Amino acid sequence: MDAVGSTSALRLLADPTRARIASMILASPDGRQLVGKMADALELRQPTVSHHVRALAAGGLLVREPEGRNVWYSIAPGQLDRVSDYLRPPPDAASVDGDVLERIVGDLSTRFAGTFSSETVERYVRESHELLAERGHPPRLLPSVTSRFAVDRLDALRVGTDSAGGSGIPDVLFVCVQNAGRSQLAAAILRHLAGDRVRVRTAGSEPADAVRAVIITALDEIGVPIAGEYPKPLTDEVVRASDVVITMGCGDACPIYPGRSYLDWDLEDPVGLPLSRVREIRDDIDRRVRDLLDRLNLNAA
Repeated sequence: MDAVGSTSALRLLADPTRARIASMILASPDGRQLVGKMADALELRQPTVSHHVRALAAGGLLVREPEGRNVWYSIAPGQLDRVSDYLRPPPDAASVDGDVLERIVGDLSTRFAGTFSSETVERYVRESHELLAERGHPPRLLPSVTSRFAVDRLDALRVGTDSAGGSGIPDVLFVCVQNAGRSQLAAAILRHLAGDRVRVRTAGSEPADAVRAVIITALDEIGVPIAGEYPKPLTDEVVRASDVVITMGCGDACPIYPGRSYLDWDLEDPVGLPLSRVREIRDDIDRRVRDLLDRLNLNAA
C-alpha cells in the first residue's frame, strides 16, 4: 500500500469504535483477537463489531486468520507501526496544536462568512477546544470534535439571534448529566423519526468522554444510527436556540429563558445498568419521543 493509501486507511480509525478495536488487538498478548471476545469487552453486539472489523480489513489495516472454527484478526504487518503511532497519545494529550486550531478557525471563518466575524469564530473555536480538552476527550479525536462542537455552537448562536423569525423548523435540546446515555438515546431516535423536519441538539451538565457502548448497542438493535455523536458540555447559546428543552436528571443546570418550552423526563440513568434494563429505558424514551412528535405536529402521515 502506498503512502496515500496508508493515510486514507488510517482515517478509518477516526471512528472511536474502530480505534478501540485496533487498540484491543495491539494490547493482546499475541497481537490478535476474536470478534466475539471484542464484542463482549466493548459491550457491543457481535454483528456491530463484525461490521467494523470488515471495514478495517477491507482498508488493509487488519489481517483475517482462520483457525479451525475461529477467525482471528491482527494488525496487518505493513501497517503495525502506522497504527501504533496513530493510536499513541501525543506528548501533550490535553491540547490541539496551535497550527491546527488556526486551520479550524480559518475554515470556519469561511463557512460563516457574512454571519460572524473571524474574531467571533476564533473565540468559539478556542473556547470549544478548552471545554472539550478539560473533559478528557480522546486526543486523536480532539481536533475534529473541537471543529464539530464549534460549528454546533455557532449554528445555535445564529439561530438564537436570527431576527427574521427563524426557519419554522423546531429546535429540540436534550440534556442529561453525562450526555452519554439518555440524551443520546432520545436525540438519535428523534433524528431517525423526524429527519430534517427538526433540529436536534444534546448536551450534558457533566459530560463524559464518550457515548456509552451499551447505548450504541441498544440503538443498533432497533436500526437507529448514532452517527458519531459525542458528549458535549451545556452552553448558553444552545439553550437560547431551542424551542423545546428536555432535561433528564440534571436538576437546574439549564438556564431558563422566556418563550421556550421546558420538559423534564424522569428516567433512570443507564450508566452501569445491564443491556436488558437499558432496552427498557430506550423503549420508554422511544414512546416519549413519539409523543413529542405529536406535540410538535410532526407525526402526521
